[in-house]
Amino acid sequence: MDTSAPTPPRRAWWRSWSGSSDVQRVELYTRGSLFVLFWFLLVLGVLSALPGFDRPGSILLMIVGGVLLGGLGTSLLRAACDLYPERGPLPVRRLVALAGLAVLVAAWTATLPADERFGPAFVLVGAIAWGAGGLRDRRVLAVVVAAGAAILGLSDGHLGMALYGAAIAAFFAFTVHSSLWLLGVVTELDRARATQAALAVAEERLRFSRDVHDVLGRHLSTIAVQAELAATLAERGDERAPDLVREVRSTAHEALREARGLARGYRPLDLHQELDGAVSLLASAGIAATADLDGLPAAWHAPVARVVREAVTNVLRHSEATRVAIQYDGCRVTVRNDGVGRAPDPDGDGSGLATLAGDLAPLSARLDHEHLATRSGSGAPGGEFVVTVDLGVGSGPGQEER
Repeated sequence: MDTSAPTPPRRAWWRSWSGSSDVQRVELYTRGSLFVLFWFLLVLGVLSALPGFDRPGSILLMIVGGVLLGGLGTSLLRAACDLYPERGPLPVRRLVALAGLAVLVAAWTATLPADERFGPAFVLVGAIAWGAGGLRDRRVLAVVVAAGAAILGLSDGHLGMALYGAAIAAFFAFTVHSSLWLLGVVTELDRARATQAALAVAEERLRFSRDVHDVLGRHLSTIAVQAELAATLAERGDERAPDLVREVRSTAHEALREARGLARGYRPLDLHQELDGAVSLLASAGIAATADLDGLPAAWHAPVARVVREAVTNVLRHSEATRVAIQYDGCRVTVRNDGVGRAPDPDGDGSGLATLAGDLAPLSARLDHEHLATRSGSGAPGGEFVVTVDLGVGSGPGQEER
């Protein structure tokens, strides 16, 4: 067991294509391409070298050596993919195993006639460069390039062939390294998007905490002053003390009522401020958002603002959306996002939208939400999640539909 390399966590690249996210598909494509291209070039190099051998023994050794180089190169390439973008610790045992086999193959190549050496030497350089090319340690890369120059240079005895070997080794190493670099960039961008979404949710919570402070701070300060004054009057036997205590109780009830209203979203909201905040939050999470509620009756501003707040919060917490559209068409408001990566969980909570639906019902409005499923060519579920508030025609809060 190779204990010199770290044990990587299980990654999602082994999942089926249709069940993976976009980032997981990029990882699956990158890794698969590297392994397939490695074996394609290796087999092509071995088959190209076989016609140049005159003895059956050399043919057999070439095939066996190619298979062994392919196995060790694949193992080292997998370790490099798991390690990237870290520079260490290096998979020392796999490097030593490939180096030992490379020495044996190079020694056997040196015993061949001059016209038979190029094929085995080229296969050996490709296996070394492709297998170790993904490692970011500069010492390993320097050894790979030097080995390519030495192996092809000694097989032909000319300086030009040595330079060719160094160029081939550097090109193969660059190909593997650049592929893994691109995968690393995509992964980091996805992590940054998730971090931005988490920050957006944190900002929303901070805004809610400020609302709580604004609502309760004033009342609690009033209660403290009134209670202190009531205590002073009571100590003096002033008959105004009971009335003041009742005022304290009334203030406490008012604070409790406003706190409950704030928690449930009953506190009047400014629609324009809510829309601006929603677009800003979504933009900070890397989501393109548009909001057009022109023509919405003023009586519906506060209820719709609550729906927008809940829908946007759900987008940030539960979806992988890239676009969100908030629109009003004259009789209904829709909040649409394209973040459905899989079919919705039928056992999901959905308490926020359910609570809003119950609150809007007495206002002659109906709130619905649905998953508009589509299927790609691979059969993967996807589509849009749409929250709709049907305001009715000519209706408004506290009015009946006509």
